[in-house]
Amino acid sequence: MKIIQILPELHAGGVERGTLELAAFLVAGGHEAVVISNGGRLVPDLKRCGARHITLPVHRKRLASLWQVRHLRRILTEEQADILHFRSRVPGWIAWLAWRSMDPRRRPRLVSTVHGLYSVNRYSAVMTRGERVIAVSESTRSYVLENYPRVPADIIRVIPRGVEPDQYKVDYRPPADWQARWQAARPGLAGKCVLLLPGRITRLKGHEDFFELVAELKAEGLPVHGLVAGDTHPKKQAYLEELQTMVQRLGISGEVEFLGHRQDLREVMTMCDVVCGLSRQPESFGRTVLEALALGKPVLGYDCGGVGELLAGLFPMGRVALGDRVGLLEAARAILAQRPRPLPVGEPFTLKAMCRATLSVYQELQ
Repeated sequence: MKIIQILPELHAGGVERGTLELAAFLVAGGHEAVVISNGGRLVPDLKRCGARHITLPVHRKRLASLWQVRHLRRILTEEQADILHFRSRVPGWIAWLAWRSMDPRRRPRLVSTVHGLYSVNRYSAVMTRGERVIAVSESTRSYVLENYPRVPADIIRVIPRGVEPDQYKVDYRPPADWQARWQAARPGLAGKCVLLLPGRITRLKGHEDFFELVAELKAEGLPVHGLVAGDTHPKKQAYLEELQTMVQRLGISGEVEFLGHRQDLREVMTMCDVVCGLSRQPESFGRTVLEALALGKPVLGYDCGGVGELLAGLFPMGRVALGDRVGLLEAARAILAQRPRPLPVGEPFTLKAMCRATLSVYQELQ
């Protein structure tokens, strides 16, 4: 088959990485994989796996983006793909409008993946208009059924995100030269309890709660250090400065480091004692949480959405009620004192299981 995936950009994030992983799986299986986006730092990786990239400005959240409908329809006509798979709302509208205006006998079959628990409105409703709708967790499936009751339950397929067991395993250790560079750059981490909050700089990711936790643990005399790993979009620069001011106000400037975007997040996680998932808005899945659990790292997270699902099954000790700051501190104390290991991560949370299940959805429509 020829499969076209369409998403806003290829910079960083779980959606982007999942798109690349699926493309690589399809190519390895003898299929043709094409990705349409506005481009980004991951395009070279996509091409290395044997997939093709078509650049189209489908990333801007503005009405003018609908001018791309005509261009996409032309691309779909030329490519004669079997499947068109959209993964985000703006590309979703462009894809759906282009697809709807094509001859039903010649157009590709339409698949969408609901990657987020979006605000409920007509704009978000496009994510439910695939002939098959993939939900990345049971929480996501429930969100679709509760908020979009016209969507038939029998077209929804729950496919959790997956990790590669050979890359994310309990005994994984970074290369010696990487460890040497890390330790040389951060000698002050030796002997400290290191907490990591992965995720882009945005108000939804729980940075404030994370810094309060670091400050409270420090006040109790624990040698603690907090790391924040994630991109800062130019539009979020003011929020980053707000967070830096908060760190100074709490008196933890020496105990917090902003790492920015990291291509080596897996390696960074292995150097930490606890990984945190503190999003204050329920997330559809929580890929970095799964990756940390697969590496054998305790995860401290709020019991909501996909993160709560993962912790319920793999590390219940790390579950804390949403916004419960006292519970968060108590759970952190217990984890740092006991150093427990999460349960092993297996199917359905493997990369191969995710890709096979997605291919099965495509095959259903052929």
